[in-house]
Formats: sequence, structure tokens, C-alpha cells
Amino acid sequence: MRVRVKVCCIGSINEAQQAINAGADALGLVGAMPSGPGTLDDPSIREIADTIPPPIASFLLTSRVTAADIIDHVKYCRTNTVQIVSHIEPSEYPAIVNALPVIRRVQVIHVEDESALELINVYSPYVDAFLLDSGRPNATKVELGGTGRTHDWNISAKFVAASNKPVFLAGGLKPANAAEAVQSVKAYGLDLCSGVRTDNVLDTAKLNAFMRAIPRPK
Repeated sequence: MRVRVKVCCIGSINEAQQAINAGADALGLVGAMPSGPGTLDDPSIREIADTIPPPIASFLLTSRVTAADIIDHVKYCRTNTVQIVSHIEPSEYPAIVNALPVIRRVQVIHVEDESALELINVYSPYVDAFLLDSGRPNATKVELGGTGRTHDWNISAKFVAASNKPVFLAGGLKPANAAEAVQSVKAYGLDLCSGVRTDNVLDTAKLNAFMRAIPRPK
């Protein structure tokens, strides 16, 4: 199986091109967040997104939680995919689907315990894919991604096996654990940020090492 790679926390047009040259299938552009690295203002996201060529997917990471706000965010930033990083009310989804019919929808699931598995059926009718991350949405200091931590991959593997939608794995991925992540979880794709950066700058050497560590048949 060809494992897809999404490089997140893209900070500039130059970083976007570096990631594409390394073989990334998707790029993540991070909007305003309560915590975590790589956030950009919306004009910068739009500027970078406009340079990303097909077939590369452009992901807008949004922390907004209502349909109206999410729709406005995507329309302004002009990405082809929206990654919703909060566990939003499912009732918000029909309006998003109706307003943005050609935009792909990826729901983040924060894997804190096995209750994450209960969210498969909650969101499956509305999304094109899931992304499993290591945030703590209910903590005193809310975390919605970019933690640099792995979570329990045994739960993630159960999620992948039970889901009828593709699943990306995020959280603490780096060249040293890339192959183990592929073998343990068998996710459709891997999502990286801090593990391929040095001093908050995309590190091409680390990214290339990550690509070499995973199966990437042509």
C-alpha cells in the first residue's frame, strides 16, 4: 500500500515547495489555534494555498466550531480540504456539506482513550476522512494538535480497522518511528509537523529521511 504523507504547519510558499519536492501528497495550513505551532493569519494561508498545484491537497486546519464560521473560513482561504480540529456538534455538518459540496472534509479525532472509537459512527456520514491526533480538547489548556506527542497506537489501529473512511495518523511522527507507525496502525496516511522541523523551520533532511522510512511505491 502506498502511504500518503501530509506535511503540516507549512509556513511559507518556499516550505510548500520543499514539501512538494520531497513527495508530499498534502500540505496543512494552520489557522488560529488555542495552542500549538505553525499558525498563520488567513491572508497568508490564502496566499500559500493559491500556489499549491493539483493533485496536491491543500488542508485548512480550522478551530472554528459552527457551520457558518467554518464555511466562511474555507471560502476565504480557498483550500480544497478542511480539517476540523475540534469535536464539533454533528448537527453542524449538513450545512457545511451543502455549502461546500466539492471541499473534502476531514474530522480530527483526539485519541485520549477508547471512547475515540465511538466517534466513528457519529461523523462518518459527513466526512471524507478522519485524522487521529494527540490533542486534549477538554484540558484546562486546550490542545487541538501540534503536540509532538504520540498517543496509544493500539486504539488508532482499532479505529482504522473499524472505519469505512480513510484515516490519517498524526502526533509525534518522525523518521525514527515512521516505519513502526505504518506497520502498527496501517493508516491511509501520515501527518507530520514537529518531527520534520528544526527550530520551527521545515528541515528537508528530516523530511527526506521520513520519506525513505515508509513504503512509497510509485
